[in-house]
Amino acid sequence: MSFSISGKTAIVTGAANGVGLAIGRHFVQMGANVVFADMDEKKLCSEMGEDAQKEETVRTFSGDLRKKLTIANLLSATVDAFERVDILVNASRQVMTTNPLDPDDNSVEELLQQNTMTALRVSQAVARRMIKQAGGETSGPIGSIVNLSSIAARRTHPELLAYSVSSAALDQMTRSMAVALAPNGIRVNAVAFGSVMSASLKGSLKDQDTLRETIVENTPLQRIASPGEVSDAVQYLASDAAGFVTGQIITVDGGRTLIDPAPVSAH
Repeated sequence: MSFSISGKTAIVTGAANGVGLAIGRHFVQMGANVVFADMDEKKLCSEMGEDAQKEETVRTFSGDLRKKLTIANLLSATVDAFERVDILVNASRQVMTTNPLDPDDNSVEELLQQNTMTALRVSQAVARRMIKQAGGETSGPIGSIVNLSSIAARRTHPELLAYSVSSAALDQMTRSMAVALAPNGIRVNAVAFGSVMSASLKGSLKDQDTLRETIVENTPLQRIASPGEVSDAVQYLASDAAGFVTGQIITVDGGRTLIDPAPVSAH
């Protein structure tokens, strides 16, 4: 089977920053039509450049995907531009700290809404579109949904309680939606990753050699992943090469979840 995604149309959410941006750019390089979606319009335009909309294979979309109308508008914009959608990458994710003993801390509710419910609602809308455009044909692959999760779902970091809970919920949503959509020929998987050298991590590591050393020491492969290594895993799950893979959480963490937990932020 082919790893190619050339000619397919993908929506990538959370595409103005970090791993989401890297995935979107990688997909474009691999020949896919890509809609870069993010709430941060200014950052999206800055990263994609003013000429992005002139490229035949690239579109940008800004809006709050926690709102149903925005999701509907995203789908309409995608279909108007490329006539169909074959791949959805739910890369919109937020990290915030939690005070586990503060009853007024709303971080769990906020991250469940942002990291889990938004991915679910976008997936539902895109899946309905995939089923419609298939015209009742379910004998072959119809579409692929890939969620971006985190190894925080399996690690215990009290200060990341909300992030861990929302990541674990996303993993279970991935499995449940995989079973629900399998009869329609739609595969649903996730990539859970550890430390990735994104712009935000670079900022956190600046002048903090101790933090960098701690991450590396607690990663069996002794390094921090590049965004491209996550992009490659997502491409595999989105391609026909993974045609018999659904409901799986692929871990890209250099082996970090294989050893005893250490006090290192798992994102």
